[in-house]
Amino acid sequence: MFYHHLKNELWKLFGKKRTYIGFGAFLLAQNAMLLLFRFTPVKRDMERMLAGNGYLAGDFVSALTVAVIMLIPQVTLLMPLYAALVGGDMVAKEAEDGTLRMILSRPISRLRLLAMKYVAGIVFAAALVLVLGATALISARIWFPWKGMFVIWPGGLFNVLSADEGLKLYICSHLSMAVNASVIVGLAFMFSCFNMKPAAATILALSFLFVNLVMDGIPFFDRYQDFLMTHHFGSWLLIYSNPTPWAQMAESLCILLAFNVTTFLVGAAAFQVRDIKS
Repeated sequence: MFYHHLKNELWKLFGKKRTYIGFGAFLLAQNAMLLLFRFTPVKRDMERMLAGNGYLAGDFVSALTVAVIMLIPQVTLLMPLYAALVGGDMVAKEAEDGTLRMILSRPISRLRLLAMKYVAGIVFAAALVLVLGATALISARIWFPWKGMFVIWPGGLFNVLSADEGLKLYICSHLSMAVNASVIVGLAFMFSCFNMKPAAATILALSFLFVNLVMDGIPFFDRYQDFLMTHHFGSWLLIYSNPTPWAQMAESLCILLAFNVTTFLVGAAAFQVRDIKS
């Protein structure tokens, strides 16, 4: 019964056109960024920076390097938007259309219904990250050679890696990104369990993320950064550090999983006392 119920929820989720908006937006953004890398001074600036640090630019300006650089703005801006769009739609849309009353007229508990929808949302989050990473790497490989990689980010992150090691870390970083996406889906899912429109649930989730992002960027709130969701979202990029701070990444992962559990429990509690007939 678990398999059939989950299959039905996935069929409904991936049967909606808006589910695929994020996938299309990723492709457009990646191709636009690749054109900038290829035909603007961006590539020369990267080569100049590597040469200034004593590395041969031709060995590290590669498909892996460009793929990671393309992922940073997409993970920061686009992924939260489309993850929240789907998460805010999962419960609120069915309540708005009236199909939720028909579903609950059958012998199934509200908790089980929410659990299946939540698992379907996590599957979507994982699929979104998988497509994001795969298309970024494949698109970059078309334009750039398969060589070593370098990763740089403000805050002291600078590392050069071989192609094999870089690919392993690239795959591992997407596991962390999948957790990030599931947290965003879960946050929007929680708001959709309340009596509100799908658009309102999505906007509230994005507003919460935006407040976290703004506070995380203000130096005076450094002492509270461990309580900010977006601060832990950056753990996927820490995997490229040398040495990799596995303890810090594990701590962030546990906190994000706790966010997931909390949003589901709050959403379930609100849905249990909600009058679906109203």
